[in-house]
Amino acid sequence: MSLASSSSKVETNAGAVDEPALPETGGRALATSPNVFAVYLALMKPKIISLLLVTTLGAMMVAAKGLPSLALVFWTMLGGALSAGGANAVNHVLDRDIDAIMYRTNRRPVPAGHVSPTAGIIFGIILILVSFILFYVMVNPLAAALSLIGALYYIFIYTIWLKRSTYHNITIGGVCGAIPPLVGWAAVTGELSLTAWALFGIVFLWTPPHTWALTLVVKRDYARVDVPMLPVVKGEEETRRQIVIYSWVYIVFTLLLTALGIMGWLYLLVALVIGAIWMHKAYEVRREKTKAAARRLYKYSLLHLALLFLAMIIDVQLPPLW
Repeated sequence: MSLASSSSKVETNAGAVDEPALPETGGRALATSPNVFAVYLALMKPKIISLLLVTTLGAMMVAAKGLPSLALVFWTMLGGALSAGGANAVNHVLDRDIDAIMYRTNRRPVPAGHVSPTAGIIFGIILILVSFILFYVMVNPLAAALSLIGALYYIFIYTIWLKRSTYHNITIGGVCGAIPPLVGWAAVTGELSLTAWALFGIVFLWTPPHTWALTLVVKRDYARVDVPMLPVVKGEEETRRQIVIYSWVYIVFTLLLTALGIMGWLYLLVALVIGAIWMHKAYEVRREKTKAAARRLYKYSLLHLALLFLAMIIDVQLPPLW
């Protein structure tokens, strides 16, 4: 999440990349006094939260075979937003050293000087604690525990341990992004079924090719701060190869839900069509070897996940054909 809107074209050996223009401050953004609400909202990374809430709500509607009570949806969405926002705020503080150097992140609230590290940590912890209490009191203890596990995994396992130590950071770290469907399912049913874990698996397998497509676009930033993302460590060609491999694993897994009796014919039809489009774009990334192709896959992957969950929601409400 960047508070800046200006950008300049920076040429790399792979082409031009849109990157924020830096003021003359030695690589750090000038500290100004923007709206306090906007600053703390940016600290929560609302764009990331919105994606997590889509999978949470999708899982709730699949579990309920329709729309659950509005009260349950409200408290689950609020709790999920606060938990993810709190974890993101702590992530901002822990990554402030590299965020200050990377072009696309140097205007974030902490490196830009709008929020102190202490305030950011306190804000994040408060959000996580309030989320846990809301889930425990207004939803159920299982949803509360899962939400807390997701936040702590993102902070301690991904941010502190994996992100700067191994190029497997995305494959292992994808667990935290796959927990929201479990939270949504638990919120409705109070337990975790095979279907809940299937939804977890979908988001978990979706994460690597989705993220690697983005890292191909912003590889220069990660190289600047020695974060071992796959294209930095193994090179762009290997990253493109891995995108194709993981894309096949992901798409095949989405189709297995019908074979396992979890989803029906409508879901299968949608999954086949949108999965074919995904694979076409994945092979374009490998064939064209351009940032434009990687960016197209990255953007489509967001739409793909939303359409897949929408297909599930509709599918579970239809009568079986056989």
